This record gives sequence, structure tokens and C-alpha cells, in this order.
Amino acid sequence: MRGVTNNGPALPRRRLGQTDLWVTSLSVGCAPLGNMPDVFGYSVREDVALATVRAVFASPVNHVDTAAAYGDGESERRIGIVLRERGGLPRGYVLQTKVGRDPRSGAFDGVSVEQRIERSLRLLGLDHLQFVFLHDPEHTSFEQAMGPGGPMETLLRYKAQGIIQHVGVAGGPIDMLIRYLETGEFEAVITHNRYTLLNRSAEPLIELAAQRGIPVFNAAPYASGLLAKGPDSAGRYAYQEAPPAVVARVREVTAICREYNVPLAAAALQFSLRDPRITSTVVGMSRPERVHQTVELALHPIPNEIWPRLDALSPYTANSEAFY
Repeated sequence: MRGVTNNGPALPRRRLGQTDLWVTSLSVGCAPLGNMPDVFGYSVREDVALATVRAVFASPVNHVDTAAAYGDGESERRIGIVLRERGGLPRGYVLQTKVGRDPRSGAFDGVSVEQRIERSLRLLGLDHLQFVFLHDPEHTSFEQAMGPGGPMETLLRYKAQGIIQHVGVAGGPIDMLIRYLETGEFEAVITHNRYTLLNRSAEPLIELAAQRGIPVFNAAPYASGLLAKGPDSAGRYAYQEAPPAVVARVREVTAICREYNVPLAAAALQFSLRDPRITSTVVGMSRPERVHQTVELALHPIPNEIWPRLDALSPYTANSEAFY
């Protein structure tokens, strides 16, 4: 149900699986706030990052996604500055972070994950974390991640202590994420760049999660900018140079959107938002004005006739993992 709140137009809220947490259908991804020009192609000054976080807490979006790896703690540190200004996480908001491989040492074991959990708590200024995700386990083996002394053992220990409320898994390769979900240990999953107007390779994962009642966060619906700005303004796809076949497909999508007078970014975002199997769509933001603009795109009227046209374009999935 949509209406108007004190923070602007309302967004639908959905329960996070079997937890007592409810999140808006739109989430703010804070990876860009970690100031990672090598990944995103641009820098984000601290004052701009802080203004962006403040804008989130003044918006109808109630969910924030970050990770220990984003800027090796810089994203969490910047969020923590604003949380301290406000005296903690505002009531009704949900913040999730992720822990994985140490980018300096390459360690991805129980000890290194414990160190990163403790650092996340310190940087964010929190005494507990609502949701923590095992981050990019493609950098280790399933056996090491889930075995004795591994990162999952550490996450579950913190959960038993009440320092972490819920545990999820976030990563890239779809077959890998399916294997983790099949353990029954994870309460949510994050997929990125693999369920968009261009790529539907996450379909088996999303369907499995729906069957098991596991909430899905679908991140990067713009595929790192190409589906937000179009092929003439952005040349990056999934954090790399866009292959010619992808650029050609975006031109086809853009042409259909123009026929219906629909912004490309609105169609790309609402492709994810309209799927009832997806709990929330995570959009990375690096400037305060982007928060309001993204809410507007989420609520932009789109005629139903456009979706069969867009679906008729076979999603580009050939060698999809090569683009991540």
C-alpha cells in the first residue's frame, strides 16, 4: 500500500522472512560511500557521503546496506558518523552489513571474520547488528566457509550471543549461492547484477528462495550504471567495460522505453521492484539528491504494456559470469 509519510511518498514494506524486521521495497546500497574509484570509476568525498546518509534517514527508505569490504571499512565509518549524530540507528530503520575476506591479508577464516565483526561494531558505533551476511564466499571454499574454525561458525557464535540477530549470504555465482541456501543456515540472500533487464541468470536462486520463504535482496538493478544512464552516457556494465552485445541490447531496451515515454532507469528499477519474490531492491547511491530521485523512479507510472515488450527481448546471459 502506498501513501504519504512525513518523509515523503510511502514505499511498500515487506517482512524479512520469518524475522520481526520490515523493510521498504527499495534499499540504499552504500558501497559507493566507501570511496572506491577503482570499482565505480569515481570518488566520493566524505562530506558528500555524510550528506547522502543524512538524506536516507530523511527519506521514506528504511533500509541501508553496507559491508566491511566497502572501502575496507570506510563506508561503515562514514555511516557511523551519522548514526552517532542521531544517537544511534533511527527507530524503524534496518541496517545490514557483510563480512568476508580481509582484502589486505586475504584471510577468510573464523578469526579474520571475528576481527571484521568487531571492527564493524566499532565503526558503526553499535552494540549489535541486525543482519550480517557472509560476503562473497567465492573467495574461499564451501568446506572452509562452513567447517570448523570457519567464518560461518563465527557468525553463528555471535548470533548465539545476541550480538548478531540474523545471518545471510551475499555473493556472485548463482550455483554457489544456491548451495549455501540449501544448508538451511541462512535467513536471507543478496544477489547482484544477475537479475536485471539484461540478465536473468539469478532466476533459479530467486525461485528456490521463494519456495523456502527466504527473503531476496536484488542489488545493482542498473548493472553499475548502464541501465540508469544508457549506453551513450555510461560504458560500464557490472563494474567493467560493457561488451558490445550488452550495449546493443541496452539500445533496444532504451528504444522501447522511449516509445512509452518511460525513463530507462525507472524501467530498470521497477523490473526488480515488481517481482513479488524480491523483498527489496538495493540501489547504490553516492549523492544526497539521488535518494529522492530514486524514490521518484520507483513510483514513476509505467504502463503494463511495456513489460511484455521488454520481456520479449531475450536477456543477454551468454557467458554472464565473465562480466562480474
